[in-house]
Parts: sequence; structure tokens; C-alpha cells
Amino acid sequence: MGKFIKAGRVVVVLSGRYAGKKAIVVKTFDDGSKARPFGHCLVAGVDRAPLKVTRRMSKKKIAKRTRVKPFVKYVNYNHIMPTRYQVPAEVAPASMCTDQQMDTADGRIEAKKFVKSLLQEKFSAPPADKTGKPSKDVLYLRKKLRF
Repeated sequence: MGKFIKAGRVVVVLSGRYAGKKAIVVKTFDDGSKARPFGHCLVAGVDRAPLKVTRRMSKKKIAKRTRVKPFVKYVNYNHIMPTRYQVPAEVAPASMCTDQQMDTADGRIEAKKFVKSLLQEKFSAPPADKTGKPSKDVLYLRKKLRF
């Protein structure tokens, strides 16, 4: 069977603190690593999704409601469910965070800040797909999972 969990795939985290949260696969480790001897991947996800915004809201309220709280984490393949969505190449999942950043607490904080700025930018102005409409993949990632 082919490997379909690749960088850029949108997944749903199934267990742990971020259960039910959506994330983007940044890097995969199919054969595991020395620290984690099982198939896993590095994901960057949305812990708190942006809220609905209406036209009559003030700019201050809109800025507050469109904030995103991100997370970065190593997750076992058994604890994620891949979706049919794949973020466009413009989002550049490989540049979200690196293994060196994940080694230190300061690096993780730095990675979260970058992911936060990237996601807020892409959520406010989603990249267009082939037909010229906003990408459904980014819009799916923006919405809170209802279950």
C-alpha cells in the first residue's frame, strides 16, 4: 500500500490533549527514529479555531475573534486520522517547524509563533484553488470539528 500520509495532509488528532483537533502533517517518520521507534509524524495544528465574524463587529473585536492558538507535536500514526484534504503548496508545511526547534522549549515557542502567524494569514485570505475560489482545504482546517 502506498504512503498517503505526507507533508501537507490535513489530519484529525484522535487521542491525548489535542483529541478532535485538526492539524497539518509537517514531516513524516515512517520507520521511526532513535527517540521514537515507531511510525510517527510531526504535526502543526489548530488548538483554538477562529470564531465567526460579522460585518457589524468593530475592528478590535474582529482582530480578537480571528486569533488562532496553534500547537506543534509528534504524533503516532495510530493516533491520527487522515482526511481527504491536502493544503496547497503555498502554505509550505515543511517550513512550519523543524526537528531542531522541537528539541528545546524555546524552539517550540518560536515554532508556535511562526505557525500562528502563518495560519492567521492564510485563514484571513485563503489561497485560491484551480477554479479561482478559496481553497476548501484551508477553509476545512479553519472550522472547528463538530462531533
